[in-house]
Amino acid sequence: MPDNRRSQAITQGVQRTPNRAMLRAVGFGDNDFTKPIVGLANGHSTITPCNMGLGGLATRAEAGLQQAGAMPQMFGTITISDGISMGTEGMKYSLVSREVIADAIETVCNGQSMDGVLAIGGCDKNMPGAMIAIARLNIPAIFVYGGTIKPGHYNGEDLTVVSAFEAVGQYSAGKISDEEILAVEKHACPGAGSCGGMFTANTMSSAFEAMGMSLMYSSTMAAEDAEKADSTEKSAFVLVEAIRQQILPSQILTRKAFENGIAVIMAVGGSTNSVLHLLAIANAIGVELTLDDFETIRHKVPVICDLKPSGRYVATDFHQAGGVPQVMKMLLHAGLLHGDALTITGQTIAELLADIPITPRTDQDVIRPFDQPLYPLGHLGILKGNLAEEGAVAKLTGIKHQDITGPARVFESEEECLRAILDNKIQAGDVVVVRYEGPKGGPGMREMLAPTSAIIGAGLGDSVGLITDGRFSGGTYGMVVGHVAPEAAVGGTIASSKRGTASPLMPAKTCCN
Repeated sequence: MPDNRRSQAITQGVQRTPNRAMLRAVGFGDNDFTKPIVGLANGHSTITPCNMGLGGLATRAEAGLQQAGAMPQMFGTITISDGISMGTEGMKYSLVSREVIADAIETVCNGQSMDGVLAIGGCDKNMPGAMIAIARLNIPAIFVYGGTIKPGHYNGEDLTVVSAFEAVGQYSAGKISDEEILAVEKHACPGAGSCGGMFTANTMSSAFEAMGMSLMYSSTMAAEDAEKADSTEKSAFVLVEAIRQQILPSQILTRKAFENGIAVIMAVGGSTNSVLHLLAIANAIGVELTLDDFETIRHKVPVICDLKPSGRYVATDFHQAGGVPQVMKMLLHAGLLHGDALTITGQTIAELLADIPITPRTDQDVIRPFDQPLYPLGHLGILKGNLAEEGAVAKLTGIKHQDITGPARVFESEEECLRAILDNKIQAGDVVVVRYEGPKGGPGMREMLAPTSAIIGAGLGDSVGLITDGRFSGGTYGMVVGHVAPEAAVGGTIASSKRGTASPLMPAKTCCN
């Protein structure tokens, strides 16, 4: 086993006696000073159901690291709940929290000279935040996803948190009663785990599994199931072996890995947020990745999974149907995945998928046969046009029409827009434009789940478009275009009409090509 960074420093002489003294206070014995010291970045909190189960997983990982011959040192990382902050000023802190998480993990691991890091996260920004830190550190690392929430149930239907947002629109449109909206609220989130559709958390966990930074099948396990804790312990053993072999993130997070991640995101119908997160991670590790790469892969990879928000099934259904490994094997067989990409286990993608069948089971319809896709092309479109000279991201699944021409209804904030929708001032054929919600203009690039869900709940999802320089929740679907760049705050074309107006501006079809 190669000398580890901290242990080598500790054993250099009597000048290290104070270091050893402090480490003894936290549990080190005489035989522990030559073991690899592993940071255990624990995102536990009771702020959100996404993270409330992480403490138990961290304890299981700690025990696994010790059994594998390492000395774990646990520390906390922050989170905010995107779902709870949605539609409020608090959402302006969401994307920023990704950077705080990345900085925290990098600071502790470098400040304490860790030999490796096991990061456990739940809510949306935990995943990319941890992976940005892992990329910067470039020490052996593994990501453990806290797991998905199980679906709620009401009136014979599976519910997710998005059901609650859509219920607001249904209620405002007079489609459901006081009793029904309260029932949805009470049943939508039954326990621990991240939001249950193929929303941002499950999208990023699936991508990290495809990219080789998490164990196979781990990205779709339910937070409360025993297999999630078992997988967490196994992750600890895999990480310690990676430290011994010095398998580094720079060997795993290659261009091929990013292409594999994008291919899986397209196949499962993942979140628009994956675009900005993967670009940030690629930048941190030094891999060249652009918006055009997403569009290139979109034209090769069909959507083969029928998952919420626009589809029928939740992540636990996907897991039972074969999960990410089944999708990866189908893509590999079709020549759309790099099988020679390395994983944290030391094995290649192809080696890990060797025993997976090339076709999905016939007793399920969550994962469609490759030649019978839900959509023939990927669902995340990179668009450019007169409102988005530098690009925008559109989610193309779950809509009957991919173009709309109508008057633009222009709003200067998410709150203005939502009020208009709930007051029934938005009609079929309108194009809602929400501007000054970009990274600088927001500031913070808020997600627009509240207005998009209200549009869906009001029954206008196929007849009203929404364009914004902000971004969308992974739970958003419908005729939506986000991430418009340049944003309004820096003089982008989206700011060209007079501020404060809510009147016709231009046909939506001229927005993006």
